[in-house]
Amino acid sequence: MGASGTIGRATVAALVAHGYAVTCLVRRHDASLAAQADVIEAEVSDPAALAAVFAQGRFDVVVSCLASRTGVPAEAWAVDHRANLHVLEAAQRSGVPHFILLSAICVQKPLLAFQHAKLAFEAALAASGLRYSIVRPTAFFKSLSGQIERVRKGKPFLIFGNGELTACKPISDRDLAEYIVGCLNDETRWNRVLPIGGPGEAITPRQQGEALFSMLGQPPRFRSVPLALLDTIGMALGLFGKVIPGLAAKAELARIGRYYASESMLVLDPATGRYDAAATRSTGTDTLFDYYREVIDGSATPERGDHAVF
Repeated sequence: MGASGTIGRATVAALVAHGYAVTCLVRRHDASLAAQADVIEAEVSDPAALAAVFAQGRFDVVVSCLASRTGVPAEAWAVDHRANLHVLEAAQRSGVPHFILLSAICVQKPLLAFQHAKLAFEAALAASGLRYSIVRPTAFFKSLSGQIERVRKGKPFLIFGNGELTACKPISDRDLAEYIVGCLNDETRWNRVLPIGGPGEAITPRQQGEALFSMLGQPPRFRSVPLALLDTIGMALGLFGKVIPGLAAKAELARIGRYYASESMLVLDPATGRYDAAATRSTGTDTLFDYYREVIDGSATPERGDHAVF
C-alpha cells in the first residue's frame, strides 16, 4: 500500500531485491512498478475493492506506506486512519499474519491532525491481534533539501532562531526501505514501535546550511526567521478560515510548518520532555551530506512534499 510514493517505491525495490514476490495496490497503473512487481489497480478507501484484492491470493505480510499528502484534517483522517483501517480489516479477514506500518516519529508529541490520525491507527493495529511492526522514521532527505537551489544562487540559508532549535538524524529512502524489509524476519522488530534514524550524529539546520555553503565554496550566510512569524500567519489564517473554508487548510499547513520548525525529529524522553539523540537508533549508510553532493552534481533530484516549510 502506498507503493507509488518515494518510500513506497524504495520499499518495493528492496523487497524485490531480497527475493520477495510483491503485489502493489495503486489507484492507477504505474509502468515503473509493474516492471518490478504485480500491480493491481484498486481504491484503498473501498472495502469491497480491497476484499476482492485479498481474495486473489495468500499474502504473508501487508506493508503500508500510506500517508496523506498535505496533512490537513480531512485528508489525514481519510488516508492515515480510515484507509489504513480498511486495509487492516481486509488483512484480518484474509488471515494475513503480519502488518508493517510506516508511521512518523513526530506522533510522539501529537499537536496536529495528521499525528492524531496516525496514532489512532497505530492503536487499532496494536489491538488487532496481528503481528505488527510500527516504523517511525525521522526526517527524510527530501524534506531537508529545499534550500539547495537558494544557496546555489547566492541567497542566505533560512533558519529559525539561531538554527539550533531542532535536530534530526536524517534517513534515506533506501536505508529506510531496508529497515522496513528487515521487519519481516527480525523478531526483535515484531509487536513494537520502532523509531529509527539514519547514520551519524544528529544534525541541526545550522549545520545543514554550513555544509551546503562549504560544498558550494561560499562563505556561510544565514537569515533568521522568527517563529512568531509562523504563529502570526497561522493565527490569521485560522481566523479567516472560519469564514473562508479554503483558508482553514492553509492554516493547518502553517501549523505543520511551525511544528517542524520548532520540534526535533528525535526520540522524546517522556520523563524530561526533551529530545534524546542518543536514544534515537541509527541504521544504514547513506548520509544527508552525501545526498546534498548528489543533488549539487545533478545525479539526484529531490522530490519535495507538501509539508515543506521552505
